[in-house]
Amino acid sequence: MGKIDVLRKEIDKIDDKVLELLSKRGNIAQKIGEEKLKAKLHNFHSPSRELKIFQRLSKRNQGPYPDSAIQGIFREIFSATLLLEKPLRVGFLGPEATFTHLAAQKKFGKFAQFAPYRSIADIFSEVEKGNVDYGVVPMENSVEGVVGYTLDLLVDSPLNIIAEIPLPVSLHFLTSHGDPSRIKKIFSHPHAIAQCRMWIAKNFPQADVENAESTAAAAQIAREDESVGALANEIAAEMYGLKVTGRSIQDLSHSMTRFVAISRKGVEKSGRDKTSVVFSVQDKPGALVKCLKILSRDNINMTKIESRPVKKRAWEYIFFVDLDGHAGAEVMKKALGEIEKFCTFFKVLGSYPKEI
Repeated sequence: MGKIDVLRKEIDKIDDKVLELLSKRGNIAQKIGEEKLKAKLHNFHSPSRELKIFQRLSKRNQGPYPDSAIQGIFREIFSATLLLEKPLRVGFLGPEATFTHLAAQKKFGKFAQFAPYRSIADIFSEVEKGNVDYGVVPMENSVEGVVGYTLDLLVDSPLNIIAEIPLPVSLHFLTSHGDPSRIKKIFSHPHAIAQCRMWIAKNFPQADVENAESTAAAAQIAREDESVGALANEIAAEMYGLKVTGRSIQDLSHSMTRFVAISRKGVEKSGRDKTSVVFSVQDKPGALVKCLKILSRDNINMTKIESRPVKKRAWEYIFFVDLDGHAGAEVMKKALGEIEKFCTFFKVLGSYPKEI
């Protein structure tokens, strides 16, 4: 027996032990689920608990796997374990193979029950009705900024942001045949088109560029029409049988999209949280400055501020702000209460664990 065979037998023994431990973990998880049912608790999934586990494992990790790999492995363990307790139902902007679908899988693992919806509004509606436990929607892009429609819905909805999901955006040019000379039209989601403007102008200056409901919907159109090229991800190419005719064509290589998960219930403090708020200040000199001074006074770090017009009133704006900390913490609660006094509208969109 050679050295490789000996080493492989060692791996087999380790795999057997890992399987044994996974089974023990699953059995304990089932007991926890039974106790939750007895106590009439319905929080089978806890984002803050997951973050604490990731943090603990990262501190204990001595390699050779990087922390990101360990998190990916345990994300699927969490997902499979929840399948034993109560399968998670997650709505996303469909069809399958959209970036929103990938973000949902990244957050909840591949063992969750995923339901595609045609619009962001449909996702909000289904979560509000309780037909799905969570919804995953795009929140902002590092190039194009906030997704206004999502923010508008959050302002009017009773739902809470319970998680953020940053996802690198790598866009490919997909065709049914691999021959760029046959392309007359290019389809994709407006944000994807915006991220590839220079590439399109250079390579297809004469092509008609048209919007699709999603990048995956664009891939479906390209599958049916040989004159159409689609801007989408590689998973869409595999799912719809398309050829990658141009790879990583986005104008900026570091483009990221931040997705959020929404739910009817908020999440408890994890110790490493972010709070998103939206407000409109009184039409008085220095009103916004007074709000910002309160944050500075209490040493609350503001990681983002962006303004957006109020649809119902001309020349008025709402501010979308991200803050370090949980809205339930005493310092944050006091500061937000003071800020609200200077506002004509104020709402906490949610407090949730920071993505690590």
